[in-house]
Amino acid sequence: MKFKKPKFWDLRKPNFISLFLLPLTIPIIINNFLLNKKPKQNFTKVKSICVGNIYIGGTGKTPTTIKLFNILKKLGLNTSVAKKFYKSQIDEKIMLEKKTKLISEKTRLKIIEKSLKNKCELLIFDDGLQDKTISYDLKFVCFNSENLIGNGLLIPAGPLREKIESLKKYDGVFIKNDNNINTIEFEKLIKKINQNIKIFYTNFEIKNLDQFDISQKYLIFSGIGNPENFRKTLLKNKFNIIEEIVYPDHFSYNANIVNDIKNRAKKKDAKIITTEKDFAKISNLNHQDIKFLEVDLKINDEIRLINFIKTKIYE
Repeated sequence: MKFKKPKFWDLRKPNFISLFLLPLTIPIIINNFLLNKKPKQNFTKVKSICVGNIYIGGTGKTPTTIKLFNILKKLGLNTSVAKKFYKSQIDEKIMLEKKTKLISEKTRLKIIEKSLKNKCELLIFDDGLQDKTISYDLKFVCFNSENLIGNGLLIPAGPLREKIESLKKYDGVFIKNDNNINTIEFEKLIKKINQNIKIFYTNFEIKNLDQFDISQKYLIFSGIGNPENFRKTLLKNKFNIIEEIVYPDHFSYNANIVNDIKNRAKKKDAKIITTEKDFAKISNLNHQDIKFLEVDLKINDEIRLINFIKTKIYE
């Protein structure tokens, strides 16, 4: 889905636009109800972890998946990452291919079949919480502390794929909190819904900061779910941003667009920087003089996370 997120989605309370759109959430409610009634398939020969979200876009789902892969492959299991193929999400596929052992097919059932042929012991699904046909051994929901659940309503009135009450069906939560925002009230809400759910905090750290001269002027561009996070990460590290260009999530670049970006930067005597996901999509275009920010996801209390996962996949 290529879209620019409506600003009213992230208001802390619904406004008149979201209330006007409330009737359009009824099909989502019905669809979610019917999906939950579908019989689930169990696969005993391969363990599965699903990392997904109920908030649309910008929760750090793919970086969290990559981090889990790097952590869990050390446990000695033959581990792969699973990603259902979407042509519109080729940026995430490229990142996962580069940084993990990826299995990508048109359906998640075909992914599982392929994993069994490869004698895979553990599959980490990037996305798929809303695919109710598969019984995952462990289910994580990702949030971003900047937005949390927005106005709390389902699409199109708000940014949620499922109601927040759906957390009662899940095992753990990752909250990406780059700016140390107070999330105590959100934690209380989560625990009220599911007192047994485990909460873990994550944050981004820049890996290639030494490649940039922060005294220079920068034009930045991105086509991701949460461009505000990209900009705030740069500002937090004292980058001098003079212009920002925001495209829809999973945006498809072409030569003309890239050349336009470079011309705008040249007129302002600015360097260009983008996200790693966006850079993957322009790697076969005229990307010279464009750099990307390489980040690493850190998980607070990683040992507690590993022990929690072990109880689920070894039980």
